[in-house]
Amino acid sequence: MKGSLFSTEIAEPYAQALMSLAESHDITRSIGEDCRTILDLLEESPELGQFISSPVIKDEDKRAVLNRILGDDIHQYLRNFLMLLVDKRRIVFLEAICEQYLALLRKQTNTVLAEVTASTELSDGQRRAVIDKIKALTGAEAVEMKTDNDPDLIGGVIIKVGSQVFDASLRGQLRRISVSLGGAS
Repeated sequence: MKGSLFSTEIAEPYAQALMSLAESHDITRSIGEDCRTILDLLEESPELGQFISSPVIKDEDKRAVLNRILGDDIHQYLRNFLMLLVDKRRIVFLEAICEQYLALLRKQTNTVLAEVTASTELSDGQRRAVIDKIKALTGAEAVEMKTDNDPDLIGGVIIKVGSQVFDASLRGQLRRISVSLGGAS
């Protein structure tokens, strides 16, 4: 169900409720970091996602596992929120809720999410340069960057921000040259 419209429709009100709670206690960024931690856990362990989503697993077992795994690493309000999701049988939407919360947080803080694909791992200097370029292109105050490596790019980067794609890869440049040469003949 990851990324489905149905999932988003259910996740959005829960994410907005979590945002309201976080705003009322001035902990929006803290809850955002906790949501990133949860998303990392779900990505690292698909089994965890299957466990908490399973309708045959008892709710008390789900609560116990979540408490054991997350320990004191997340804010108490978020822990209570997770237990509510278990009780309401909405824990299956945890990933979508966390992603939606982070989208709300980015909007609130004028931060953009940029997916950067490079031919090799970016150095700190390259990361800073890419972030500065993204800020200049989008007018955002901050950039949250997800990186991926693709050796087929030969060199350079591809930056995706929302629906915009900035292709500064050698592969992209070669493709553009090829198209312009093909169109000239």
